[in-house]
Amino acid sequence: MAAVSTPRKAGTRPARGRRPLPQGTSMYTPGSGGTRRGGVERASAPVLVFLHQTPRWLFPALITVAFVVGLAVPGAIGAAALVLVAALLSLLAFMSWPALAPSGRLMRSAAIVVMLALAAMQAVR
Repeated sequence: MAAVSTPRKAGTRPARGRRPLPQGTSMYTPGSGGTRRGGVERASAPVLVFLHQTPRWLFPALITVAFVVGLAVPGAIGAAALVLVAALLSLLAFMSWPALAPSGRLMRSAAIVVMLALAAMQAVR
């Protein structure tokens, strides 16, 4: 299978270890300019660009560490770690919501509810 390369200016090299941004003219959902969704997209764009440029394994590893800490440490610290995981899942679900089928929306919502229920259980443990 042949490797696919992206066009670039002659004499330039891609930054080592960084993935290029996705192609396109806009990072936002078309027509969401003045809506709440547009505001959340604009506010979260720098974070998403940063996450996109980190190694692919880093974000899942950090989420896994926060999840394990949340389950292993009782009390407020464990609950805070699980709430952090729920918040990140909520952000990613919100950003991908328009592209999801109803079953995907249900599964993402269920994952967030389960995280918050686990956080509540850890808080009283």
